[in-house]
Amino acid sequence: MSDPAPAAPLGVCRDCLTPAPAEGRRCAACGSPRLLRHPELAALSIAHVDCDAFYAAIEKRDDPSLTDKPVIIGGGRRGVVSTCCYIARIEGVRSAMPMFKALKACPNAVVIKPDMEKYARVGREVRQMMLDLTPLVEPLSIDEAFLDLSGTERLHGGIPAVTLARFARRVEREIGITVSVGLAPNKFLAKIASDLDKPRGFTVIGRAEAAAFLAPRPVTTIWGVGAAFSAKLAGDGIRTVGDLQGKSAADLARRYGAMGLRLAKLAHGVDDRKVDPTSKRKSVGAETTFDDDLAALADLRPILRRLSEKVAARLKALHIAGRSVTLKLKTQDFRIVTRSRTLADPTQLADRIFQAADDLLAKEPPGPKYRLIGVQVAELEGDRLADPADLVDPGAARKAAAERAMDSVRAKFGVKAVETGLVFDARRKRER
Repeated sequence: MSDPAPAAPLGVCRDCLTPAPAEGRRCAACGSPRLLRHPELAALSIAHVDCDAFYAAIEKRDDPSLTDKPVIIGGGRRGVVSTCCYIARIEGVRSAMPMFKALKACPNAVVIKPDMEKYARVGREVRQMMLDLTPLVEPLSIDEAFLDLSGTERLHGGIPAVTLARFARRVEREIGITVSVGLAPNKFLAKIASDLDKPRGFTVIGRAEAAAFLAPRPVTTIWGVGAAFSAKLAGDGIRTVGDLQGKSAADLARRYGAMGLRLAKLAHGVDDRKVDPTSKRKSVGAETTFDDDLAALADLRPILRRLSEKVAARLKALHIAGRSVTLKLKTQDFRIVTRSRTLADPTQLADRIFQAADDLLAKEPPGPKYRLIGVQVAELEGDRLADPADLVDPGAARKAAAERAMDSVRAKFGVKAVETGLVFDARRKRER
């Protein structure tokens, strides 16, 4: 006969994991005020985990002199903020904000160019720790994911809330960054919960309180309700989730079709979607905004090559490949131009990605100046069939082997340890 499951507490100390009594402001065992209590704590198993200010947190971990300074991850006076630390956020800096506005709001900020290879490595470390908890991990991005911990109580010796608190401590101790956790009966509520008490947060939203919790919040709280749709709803007198709750599902369906039915469910905190570990990302890309507009192919091609190498590195790290390559350009007047090409076989090689994008770039008419260039690979699949031997180009195998050798050197000594002639020559030209 198997041992009985561990008793399920209604509260736990997030620092020492001691079961917490129903009352009291501090843990009786360690004195910490970080007590997690909720009447449904033992019944909830769907979580959303989000790393706190991920890129900035990694840079601060690697350079302790930045600990108490506002840090912005971005680049160039015409670029945008990728992310920033919480000190910079207090000063008014936000993700996707133009750099010139960010520096106006926080002139003493330390600006660091993104190191996506490093961030991807740390993201994989965090992801592996998630998989140590459950195989049901659905990644949303490099630094966040849904987890379903149903049925893991015996494996981990405690309810999911305790397992997640232990996980958060492990990430801090072993990786040196922090995470925020949302625990709820479904993905919709878990995602909202993880954002409520950042950084180092752990928020629980139960089934019984969901409707009342959502009622006063704006309709934009619901996924898929952006500026345009929220304006349409406001025109119909619907501004809060509570306003939606006052409408019948039939009425919302008549007004807004399938989206109306979705609104009717989510407004009451109902979300039937499962955590899907097989959920696939649609594309992998990289882009950069120039400090000064560029028009000459000689200036654009080295940048496109470096972006192709970044995309290839991400594809290899994710063990995926893609059949479609898209070139993205943004003109001086902010017009976006995209050109795509479908390859005969899926690829994860920088050389093939660059060749396709470079051909597309060469076909653009001369004259326009560009403020941004990017490259994206889509139609993704596993890398098992990526880059087969090319009977037409006998040198392709040699190029692929050389690229993978470069990958090994870069993994050991950094991305600048080996450069292609095109990138090297362009860098030397800038340094003169």
